[in-house]
Amino acid sequence: MTLGREPDVSHAVRRLLEPRSIAVVGASARAGGFGERMVGELLRSTADLEIHFVNPGYREIAGRACVASLADVPGPVDLVLLGVRDEALEAELTTATERGDGAAVIFGNAYEPPSPDGAPGLRERLATIAAKAGMALCGGGCMGFVNVVRGVRAVGYIEPDPVPVGPVALLSHSGSVFSALLRSGRGGGFSLAVSSGQELVTAAPAYLDYAMSLPGTGVLALVMEAVREAPVLRRSLALAAERDLPVVLLPVGVSSSGAAMVAAHSGAVAGGRAAWEALADRYGVHLVADLAELMDTVEMLGLARRRWARPAPGGGVAAVLDSGAERALIVDVAERLAVPFAALAPETTAALDARVDPGLVVANPLDVWGNGADTESLLTDALTTLAADPEVRAVALAVDLVEEFDGDESYRDAAVAAAAAAPVPVAVLSHVPSAVDRSAAARLRAAGVPVLEGTVSGLVALRHFLARSAPPPVVDEPIVDLARQARWGARLQAGPVDAALAFEFLADHDIAVPEVLPADDERSVLAAAALVGFPVVLKTGEPIAHKSDVGGVRVGLGDEAAVREAYRGMSASLGPRVVVCRQVPAGVEALVGLVADPALGPVVVVGAGGVLVEQFDDRVAFLPPVTVAEAVAGIGRLRLARLLTTARGGSPPGVEGLAAVVSAVSGIAVELGDQLAALEINPVIATPGGAIAVDVLIEPR
Repeated sequence: MTLGREPDVSHAVRRLLEPRSIAVVGASARAGGFGERMVGELLRSTADLEIHFVNPGYREIAGRACVASLADVPGPVDLVLLGVRDEALEAELTTATERGDGAAVIFGNAYEPPSPDGAPGLRERLATIAAKAGMALCGGGCMGFVNVVRGVRAVGYIEPDPVPVGPVALLSHSGSVFSALLRSGRGGGFSLAVSSGQELVTAAPAYLDYAMSLPGTGVLALVMEAVREAPVLRRSLALAAERDLPVVLLPVGVSSSGAAMVAAHSGAVAGGRAAWEALADRYGVHLVADLAELMDTVEMLGLARRRWARPAPGGGVAAVLDSGAERALIVDVAERLAVPFAALAPETTAALDARVDPGLVVANPLDVWGNGADTESLLTDALTTLAADPEVRAVALAVDLVEEFDGDESYRDAAVAAAAAAPVPVAVLSHVPSAVDRSAAARLRAAGVPVLEGTVSGLVALRHFLARSAPPPVVDEPIVDLARQARWGARLQAGPVDAALAFEFLADHDIAVPEVLPADDERSVLAAAALVGFPVVLKTGEPIAHKSDVGGVRVGLGDEAAVREAYRGMSASLGPRVVVCRQVPAGVEALVGLVADPALGPVVVVGAGGVLVEQFDDRVAFLPPVTVAEAVAGIGRLRLARLLTTARGGSPPGVEGLAAVVSAVSGIAVELGDQLAALEINPVIATPGGAIAVDVLIEPR
């Protein structure tokens, strides 16, 4: 692991997450009440804590003194747990700040109806109170946290005791997810688990930096509804990449309906899926689609990391099964998920052929079920033989890990034996999660063998392990042309950008454009066409999106008569201003755009453009800056890439020219992203000689 620089953990965050003194406001002895659970969980802490209970209704709770008010607690404390009604939160938090208390957890939702006069709501007031005092604040609307390494349980709900210690640092905006994952019994264990809720003051980056400072943290698991403090989050993810710590991220609210639900739940503004993908690509984050994928990927990376920080590049996975149907199933699913099975060396195939029963086909994945004799030895040999193949990076025993009513433990023991000897990770992949034998799974995990619970989620986890072969991403410092930045910054502030100026803007940012001349009457249009040379393209000069939809583009105009007719029709409906462009050679039409994500800022997007949009409805996004090599890799994931890399009646256009445009647009984002609401180049024509932008729309903020 690369140690690199140290995480930036503030004193306030340390007082929050590893306190030495805690005041519990709302402590109670009423059985089953929130205050009683809060007390019970805190008293299970193994840290040496100075604990104060606060409730005017008690003189003693759990054999300890209880005072009537937070003001009665001697001296400032590191952490205040606020288990009180929403209407009492503001007064109690104010008292805590006046006392100099270091941090607080707000469990309540802190909701109040909007004020008719637009005055700040309760959440805003609480955030202001804590922020002014320099106080770290977990919540509101949270479950609290368990610092497993430091032995602190600051939660209001009964959680496993003890929480197993291990490499996983969990941060969840959702309290329900936080609780479910703590109780999942999955492999790895935790160093820290935080339910951060609304993050009124202390946001994800602070928790991530603290988790990276804890000894034993080996993988970061994030369940996030929104990005807050985006620049700081990016710095934290860059630090994780620098330290070679895998980050597994499940974003929620990526659909339009989901985003609305997130906003209603926590007041957060959720980024779209493209923005999350761009964030993940930039920092080597493992993006997952649901909780099953999160758990399997975290377990695979967490347990495998103990012995194999990174697999060698190339190659693929191998699998051993005891079912022909499930073998076909795993091949089908792996193809859909783009999980490669390794091509086996001849010596591997020969060794397996000598070991399996006659009539079985030796291939990867391998079905070994014949007469069922000597199961443990057969499975162990098959797993270790595959693991030794030079192209295999991980091996899965892909069987249904069900309870064996005859007491047979061959599957479990074979996996444990193979894992101990194999030069690559050995995992068990069970296809039916509900049928998993929990006892067998626990014993496998205790031996360091990941148990992946689902065909899809298990294969996704293996794909993420293979992705670890790539070195940690290095984010270069962007280069800014200060003179160009000032020149165009002033122009963008001046108002709308017409078509002629938009082409000039692209050219000044090293993006190829056709020869373009502006015109605003029939005479100047004909003169421009003669200068450009026929055939020409006529476009409206107005800043209109999707010009072709409103008759704002006419192509292939081969003589003056055609230009005259096209201009008369266009000017009558859209106005006299036009641009006359040289017709460019045919090629693959792409779109390169720049959008302002509400959380992450400018995001560069590339996908199919022009008439290809409906045929190739996919796109890839980047956070700037983007190198040409990074753009080439991203474009390669598009279905459009088939057209960019395959000859179709001539030379292949290639992706390099389009990638250069993507990189140039990312430079625009660096220099002027805060002044652009959107930029869309559609289409960019990719040809064997490069890429040329033939239409552009610029929308200043």
